[in-house]
Formats: sequence, structure tokens, C-alpha cells
Amino acid sequence: MTDTSAQRTDDSVVTSVSNGVGRIELNRPKLINALSQEMVGAIDDALSAWSDDDSVSLVLVTGRGERGLCAGGDIKAVYNDIVAGSDENAKFWNREYKMNHAISEFPKPYVVIMNGITMGGGVGISGHGSHRIVTDSTKVGMPETGIGLFPDVGGTHLLADAPGELGTHLALTGRPVGAGTAIALGLADHYVPDARIPDLISDLTSGQELDAVLGKYSAAAPVDELAEAADWINECYVGNSAEDIVAALAAHEDPDAQATAELIGSKAPTSVKVTLAALRKAASMSLAEVLEQDYRVAVALTERPDLKEGIRAQVIDKDRNPQWSPATLADVSDETVESILTTDHEEKVFS
Repeated sequence: MTDTSAQRTDDSVVTSVSNGVGRIELNRPKLINALSQEMVGAIDDALSAWSDDDSVSLVLVTGRGERGLCAGGDIKAVYNDIVAGSDENAKFWNREYKMNHAISEFPKPYVVIMNGITMGGGVGISGHGSHRIVTDSTKVGMPETGIGLFPDVGGTHLLADAPGELGTHLALTGRPVGAGTAIALGLADHYVPDARIPDLISDLTSGQELDAVLGKYSAAAPVDELAEAADWINECYVGNSAEDIVAALAAHEDPDAQATAELIGSKAPTSVKVTLAALRKAASMSLAEVLEQDYRVAVALTERPDLKEGIRAQVIDKDRNPQWSPATLADVSDETVESILTTDHEEKVFS
């Protein structure tokens, strides 16, 4: 049966059901579909409604516009909430992490097209899905250490499962990767050329069977661009000390390793050390446990100076010259890191 009526439409998210396909279309193309609290609520509500709705056999998630699926959370809104001293950021993260977990537990195929920029919160709405499609234009990354935050939305859960220390490399540097590397690292499942995506969507929404459609359009994955760097990455990123990792990278004979040491050195020191510790803990935690940890860390970092300063430098004043506090890795104590990771707040993600 065909039902083409939109179930929920607003300026930022459009949901609809047709031929058994529940569609979620992110609709802030000028902001690369950056997530607001309202968008997170709309996605979460749709998944809740469709999870036991027999008229919906699968969910298809896409982003409108040509630039990408989702650039992450709306960090200007995060900045404004910090300046205002409100608790809206905590509310946003709490609902977002609930949504991330709902995606991982969704009982039907959750198909997401990760074209273009798919970063931060965009990884949260894609990486936990059952059928993750990347394209020629895909750029997947968790760039949060560059703004004084950390790879949240369960990102450390995904990166901890990547082969060797490749996930550690992505977490600390924030570097995005293309389709081939995303598949090699376990962040995606299928590669479909950009030019074939409209036909894939058409076939799915006309009611054709998912596996047949994927078999028709999937192609061999592009080259993994990190493959040649895997040796020095796996050598340099071992251990739990960010200082040791940076020193190993700086001392390595490969110029790319040396450049990476400089790159990590430009990130917020507290974020780098918290990210490494969170990643190591995530290796032995469930996704729900990681998301609860993410909430503790996100709230704690909101109360520290680096997040406001990082967003100011990157997107408000755009001087690209953040003044981190503390300014070096050595100045960030292990006690501070542990407190950020473990201090509970009044609210929790999962009661």
C-alpha cells in the first residue's frame, strides 16, 4: 500500500511514508543540515512511531542539498547557549544521545546515505545504522578536538572498533576520510557512486526489496587512503598517554607522522587527553555506556573555557587562533581528565 502523506514537516526535517519506506530528510542545506534540538526530536519521534508500525518496513535517511548529509550539531547555537548560560546544550545532548541509541536498536533496516560532509552529529545519525552507504563525495570525520569538544554521539564506540590504532588517529586529529577508508574502518557498509544515488532512492521508495537494490547499485569500494599510513599509525598511537603519542609521531621518520604531531598540537589539549581516555574506556563498554559517558563529558566540557573559545576562533571571529586553557598537554592533569569522564550530573541519558 502506498502512503505518500507527510507525517511531519517543518523547516528542518521532513518525514514521510511511501511504499513501506519511512523517509527522514534533513532540510537545512545552507548549514549542511546541522542538527538542532528540534531536528533531533523530530528524528527520534519518527523512529519511535515507526519502530512497531507495520506500514513501515525500512527507514531511509538523507540530507537535502548538495554539500552533505550532516555537518554535525549547530555549533553557533552551542556557543550562544554557553554565552547565555542556559542549560539548552545539556538538553540537546541528552536527547541526541537517546536518538543515537534508538538508531542502534531500531528493529528494521535503517538505511542512511552518507554523501558529502558527514561529521560529528552526522556520524551519530549514520554510524549506528544498519545499512550505511558512502559515495564519491563522502567525507566522514569527528573534528571535535579542534573546537574544545570530543568525538561524542557514540563516536568513540565506533572508533574503538576500528582496526589497530586507526580510530585513535581519527579521534585525536579530527581528520575526515573518504568512502574507502570509512568502509575499511567499519564506519560504513556500501559504496554507491554519487551519480547513482537518485536511482537508488527511487527504487527503494517505489517499494523494491532492499538487498536487491543494494546489490544493483553497490560497487567496489575506492582505495583506502589510510592503508599506506597504517604502519606508522599503529606504531605511534599505542598506549594511554597523549604526550607519548605526540612524541612518537614527532620522532618518526615519516613526514606525515611528523605533520600529524603538529596537527594534534594545535587541538585543545584537554579535549585531546579526554578523547584518548574516553576512547580507551569505550573499547570495553556498550554503546549505552559510552553515550552515558558522552553526556558526562559534554556537560563538563561546556563548563570549561575551551569549547566557547574553540567555536569563537573557528566560526564566530574566524581568526583560527584559539587560546586554549590549559595551553599544553602537560598542563592537563590525569585527575582533571578522570573527573571530566566520571562526574555524574543530575540528569542522565538512560535512567
